[in-house]
Amino acid sequence: MNKIIKGGFMSGHRTYIISGLGIVSAICAYVVGDNDIFITLQSIFTLGGIYFLRKSNEDKGKNNG
Repeated sequence: MNKIIKGGFMSGHRTYIISGLGIVSAICAYVVGDNDIFITLQSIFTLGGIYFLRKSNEDKGKNNG
C-alpha cells in the first residue's frame, strides 16, 4: 500500500506523464474538431518544451566522476 501512495515506479515521472497526456488530448481535440491545426501544434510544442526542459534540468545535478 505504501508503494501505491508514494507513486511506485512512476514516482519521479509526473511531468512526463502530464506532458504526454496533454499531447494526446491536443491531438484528440484536433481529431474531434474542437481545435484547428495551429492550436494543436502550439500545444504540442509547448508541452514538448516542458518535457525537454525537465529532462535537461535532471542531467545538471549528476556527476561524471
